[in-house]
Amino acid sequence: MTARRANIGGVTTLGDTLSASVLTWYEGAARDLPWRRPDTTPWGILVSEVMLQQTPAVRVIPSYQAWLARWPTPAALTGDTPGDAVRMWGRLGYPRRALRLYETAAMIACRHGGKVPADLDDLLALPGVGPYTARAVAVFAYGRRHAVVDTNVRRVATRAIRGVARAGSPTGDLALVEPLVPSVPATAAHFAAALMELGALVCTARTPRCTECPFAGICAWRQAGYPEPLAPSRRAQAYEGTDRQVRGLLLDVLRATHEPVITNKLDAVWADTAQRARALDTLVTDGLVHRLPDGTYALGSDGAGRVISNMKQP
Repeated sequence: MTARRANIGGVTTLGDTLSASVLTWYEGAARDLPWRRPDTTPWGILVSEVMLQQTPAVRVIPSYQAWLARWPTPAALTGDTPGDAVRMWGRLGYPRRALRLYETAAMIACRHGGKVPADLDDLLALPGVGPYTARAVAVFAYGRRHAVVDTNVRRVATRAIRGVARAGSPTGDLALVEPLVPSVPATAAHFAAALMELGALVCTARTPRCTECPFAGICAWRQAGYPEPLAPSRRAQAYEGTDRQVRGLLLDVLRATHEPVITNKLDAVWADTAQRARALDTLVTDGLVHRLPDGTYALGSDGAGRVISNMKQP
């Protein structure tokens, strides 16, 4: 089966078949997520996409709502410090995203008049915004027509069209999905959201619910008898005992106060001196933690004014 031509149920293209079936399914299956509501601003879309990177929606929702309640616009965020952004990020994971979002807000405020840009190239120029996030914001915030391909969409398209269990390269999967996107931009946006939802709820990585899938009758993977991947999947990285865990524990101490923290309080969170020092050094290098001249530590609020002023430069 190819993405170019198929005669299924009287429909001349596979893209038409896929979009019609998944959009019908989506009408009854879509979750009520706050960033999907009609009054969501482009800034709200951008915040949600950054928070959703490698993080399940159920964990993101409370952080997303608290973030926008405090900082409803990019300019509002730049009125506080990067340290405030890291503190507000809490236990959401991968806290460098908070710093990138702060830098993005500063660039939007200074170079785009406080408005999230709609153009793909302008979005890609924002700190920490890659091809997926840029496309998602352009599509979901502004109704532009682009293929939006996250992990869930890659899995759905790979199984339904290529007939294999595991996705290939992101570039190849983008080319696979692009011809399927409906030509009408508003429909294209719904199609993108529907494919994501299908991958999140039905065409899951480990236990797909194929009998509930709107693609069940045309899925190449199902028709091929669900062939296993040629190579074993990579094991998920353990968390317990890793530097990531130590970094999180150190950040917990610093988030709990607005005052500088003495070294003894940080020493108490982890017994392995070498690992603790290594984790603390990486937090300093990443800009998440600032080492003060007196030997104490604070969340990385240093340089807030420098970030904003640098954004004013062409």
